[in-house]
This record gives sequence, C-alpha cells and structure tokens, in this order.
Amino acid sequence: MKFNNLNLHSFNNILKRYFNLSKKLLFLLSLSYLIYYLLINANEIKFENNFYNKNIFLSFLFCCLSIIFNGFAWKSIIQWFGEKRRVKGLVSFYILTNSLKYIPGGVWHFIERFNFLKTKINPKLALYSILIEPYLMLSVAFLLIFINSFYNPFYLLFVFPCMLLNKKLIFYILIRLEEFKSRSLNTFKLYNFNNDNDLELNISTFFPYKAILIEILFVISKFLGFIFCFNFFYIGNDLNFLQIFIVFCLSWSIGLIIPAAPGGLGVFEASYLFFSGNNYPQNVILMTLIYFRFISTTTDVLFSAPFLVRKYLNK
Repeated sequence: MKFNNLNLHSFNNILKRYFNLSKKLLFLLSLSYLIYYLLINANEIKFENNFYNKNIFLSFLFCCLSIIFNGFAWKSIIQWFGEKRRVKGLVSFYILTNSLKYIPGGVWHFIERFNFLKTKINPKLALYSILIEPYLMLSVAFLLIFINSFYNPFYLLFVFPCMLLNKKLIFYILIRLEEFKSRSLNTFKLYNFNNDNDLELNISTFFPYKAILIEILFVISKFLGFIFCFNFFYIGNDLNFLQIFIVFCLSWSIGLIIPAAPGGLGVFEASYLFFSGNNYPQNVILMTLIYFRFISTTTDVLFSAPFLVRKYLNK
C-alpha cells in the first residue's frame, strides 16, 4: 500500500510539473507570436496622442461598465446558491480587487475575494462562488459564440458548457468534492474540525438565469469597448461585426483559461491575430489590440486604486 501511494504521489507530482510547464510554454509562445507581429509591422505602427477621440472615450466607458456588470454577476451567483442575506459591499469589493489578476500567479483576486467573503457567509459557499465565477464567464462567452451556428453547425458545440451550468450537475459535483475531501482526510489520518461550516445549498432555479443574463451584458460591454478601438483605426465601412464578435469571444475565452497569463495578457492578443487571419490590415488589428489592452487594464487599475492604496498603507 505504501509503495502504491508513493507511486501515485510521484505520478501526480510529475503530472503537475508538466502541466505548469505547458502553461508557461503556451504563455511564452503567445507573447513571442505577438512580438513577431509587432516587429514585422513596426513601420506601419505609429503611437500618437489619440486619447481625446470620441471612440477612445466610449471604449473606456464600456470597459468600465463591463467590470460593474461582472461584479453584479458574481453577486447573482452567490444568491443563486441560496444566500439570501443582504451582504453589503459584494459588488464594490469585486471591482476593487479586479486588477489583482495582473499580479503573477493570476489567483490573487480570487484569494482576496474569498478572504472577504468567508467572513460574511458560509466559507464553503464562499469557495463555491469563487470557483464557479470564471466558469460562468467562459460558458457565457461560448454561448454567445453559439449564435454563429446559423452559418456553421460546428458552433452548436459551444452551447454545451452553458448547459452544464445547471442545478443537478452542480449538486453532483459538490457532493463528489465533499466525498473526495472526506476520503483524503481519512487516507492521511487528518480530522476535519470545520463541521460547523456544513452547508446545505438551496438552489432555487435550474439555471442561474439572472447571472447568465448579467454576464452576457458584461461580454457585450467588453466587446463594445474593443469595437470602438477598432472603429478608431479602421476607416472602411465594411466591418463584419458578427465575425469580429465571434473571434473576440473565442480569443477572450482562450486568454481566460490560460492561468499563466495574468489577465489573459498576450494570449488574448495572439489568439485574436491568429483567428482573424487577413480579413483586416494587420497594423489596424495590432493597434486596436494595444489600445484595447491599455484601456481595459487602466480601467481595472483605476477602479482598484482605493483598495491598493489602503492595502499599501496598512502595511
């Protein structure tokens, strides 16, 4: 038995090491791909003081709205899990900690939110809401990609992640997690002293309809922030908004699921360049991606400034 446990432990360590290595490799490849495109288009890229333009202002505005919508979607998920108490400061704390996703590791915003939330509600519910929030974002982005299935049946597959976000499956997964936790405690002869934190979920609706709707508003607001940047650099009148939207959602989703990339940095841009092909001039796409990254990051930092200043002063 000891030998088998040691072998399993060694295998898990090797698997974890290769997984972490693959994440970093993909992140570095994405950055290299982006830098390559920047270099070959360097002569056509010119940075000017364009931040007084109406399109840039609207991009800032919709990026700000997207963060607010995301905060309300998180609050709605907590309520969907059955938390009926009016917990103050949920949305504002979500917004304040949003820029922490850019810190290396990409999990510090989750940690801060969990530490805040566990003092307000049941710690297990706090953990579940933190875990499900990125999956909700990913599912909704895929759901919006699904609208292109009218032109290509392949996109029907993108509705599948959102279908998994239902009451029965959530219960099943959480039960399995609890069973795994109990087996782990018994295996390593540990004792769970947190029995007072036992949680009975009271999920009322089959799907988190409200959270999904708010998250749709988040993705659309984020896209509008992107398209206003695009519209500033592209002077033609032949924009295919549906195609740009599909590529945006797909690229943003890939950036979301690569943990090694803080805030999807580099991965989103490289994915967009790869999927957009030659439909539009490369220098236009590059300038759009650079300005959009600057604007979205700036809005995150500006919203988080009070939290970061307070945390620094407390040290």
